[in-house]
Parts: sequence; C-alpha cells; structure tokens
Amino acid sequence: MSNAHVQEKASASGEVVIELKDMNKWYGDFHVLKDINMKVYKGERIIICGPSGCGKSTMIRCMNRLEQHQQGEIIVNGIELTDDLKGIDTVRRNIGMVFQQFNLFPHLTVMENCCLAPLWVQKKPKKEAEEMARRFLERVQIGNQADKFPGQLSGGQQQRVAIARSLCMNPSIMLFDEPTSALDPEMIKEVLDVMIDLADEGMTMICVTHEMGFAKTVADRVIFMDSGEIVEENEPEEFFSNPQSERTQLFLSQIL
Repeated sequence: MSNAHVQEKASASGEVVIELKDMNKWYGDFHVLKDINMKVYKGERIIICGPSGCGKSTMIRCMNRLEQHQQGEIIVNGIELTDDLKGIDTVRRNIGMVFQQFNLFPHLTVMENCCLAPLWVQKKPKKEAEEMARRFLERVQIGNQADKFPGQLSGGQQQRVAIARSLCMNPSIMLFDEPTSALDPEMIKEVLDVMIDLADEGMTMICVTHEMGFAKTVADRVIFMDSGEIVEENEPEEFFSNPQSERTQLFLSQIL
C-alpha cells in the first residue's frame, strides 16, 4: 500500500492535528531529519520505529518545539511552530509528552508533581487541581500512591505518574518518546496497558517505541524511519506481514 493511500485512509477522521511539510533539521553539519512530510489526524494512533539514531525521537520533540527545526513547516492544531513564544506556549498547552526518563520532581509528592502545571500554567484552584490529579492517578491505577515521593515507587509506577501528570493538562495529543525503554521487563506491561486504555478512549497518540506487540495492538499506522527519513508507513497488518523496503525488512528481522 502506498504512503499516499495510507494517508488517504487515515484521513477518514477529517481533521489534521499535526502536519510536517518538507521539514529538515541539522545538528551542526549533521542532517538529522530530511524532508519529512507527515500528517496526523485527530484520534489517530501512530507508532514510529526504526534503529537508534535514525531521528525518530528528534522528530516528535520538534512537534512541541523541544527541538527547533531549521527548514520547512510544522503546524499543530492550526498553529505553525516558529520562534513565536506565544504560539509555542499555546501548542504545548494542548500536547502532553511522556519521556524515556520520568522527569518527576523527587522532592515533590506524586500529587504535587501532578498538580504543578495545572496550578502554575492553567491557574486552577488548588482543590480543583487536586481533584483532577486524583482522577487521573486512579485512571492509571496508582491513586493509592498520591502521597508518596517518586523515589518510593517502582519504575513502572513512576512512568504511570508521568502519564497522569501529562493528562492533568487535558491535552488533545499525547507524545510518547520510548516510554518503556528505561523500565525492567516486568514493568513494561503495566505502562503499555495504560497506553492501550488511552488509545481505546480515542486519544491522538504518537509513540516512538520498539515494542512491536504494542504497535500491532494499538496502531492505526506504523512509520519506519532510517537515516533521518521516513522510509515506509502502513497499517500494522500490512507493515509487519509485507514490508516493502529492504531496510524495513532487515529491521523487522532483527527485532521480531
């Protein structure tokens, strides 16, 4: 199935929430992202995979301006990401991001970590922020850990706190940058289960991961990157059973 046909099928939802047009990024002389063209539709679940160093994490970090692209366009919810700080702030209020490392404040409790952004960014009353935090902590099945500090939790629990913290901003889009790669194998499933629940509820999700079982379960589209380029994209069944590119075939033969 051609990339154009995959995009056409994905567009059934109608609304484009992220679009990358001829996007390029360099680190000095190193051309890390090359002419990236991509559309993400509302409610779509996209998995991005590829070998280490291929640019996949950099690409999603560009989507909320954690990394700055040098050429082309990135448009999120109708706002083009430029140096305009107001536009960046507006975009970030609508995008949640979960990182490989949990990035929790160790001196704050789980509840305080979750309430920080709603209190300071959204200016919510403390009671409202705490009620919302408790709701999302229950949703990721760690409501009973609210008064503990991150260091008292397992890695899997900390990552679920990080997901709850992002959800407390009520984002319309969630970005996940290899959210299970820092976890012990027995903790991976508990985090993936939370992400599957989010996907089932219709959250727009873009996830960089090597968890191909997860990709088969939740993805509407799988994108394979190599050397800073999108090499292939397809629906999961076709992507895994009939990869078109030799580079994709080699990658899948090494990880499946």
